[in-house]
Amino acid sequence: MTKKIRTYSAEFKAEAVKKIADNNGNIAATAKQLGIAMQTLSNWNNKSNQGKLEGTKPYDPQLMAVIEENKRLKRQLKVAEEEREN
Repeated sequence: MTKKIRTYSAEFKAEAVKKIADNNGNIAATAKQLGIAMQTLSNWNNKSNQGKLEGTKPYDPQLMAVIEENKRLKRQLKVAEEEREN
């Protein structure tokens, strides 16, 4: 059995990479939502960060810092909510 090779438009790739930020940087969740392989989306994200993916802007360290802080704060909130319930 052969695998079907899918091709995606540059616009789709750019939108998929933008959607990662909407999911707080969670590539796995974004890939699942879009029905594509996580590694494929990860490759597109890496190319985007290097400024090599058509339709995307180069890596923004400030944005990534905000995303990481958001993840950290969500984890802290979850722990605090669990402690309050117990």
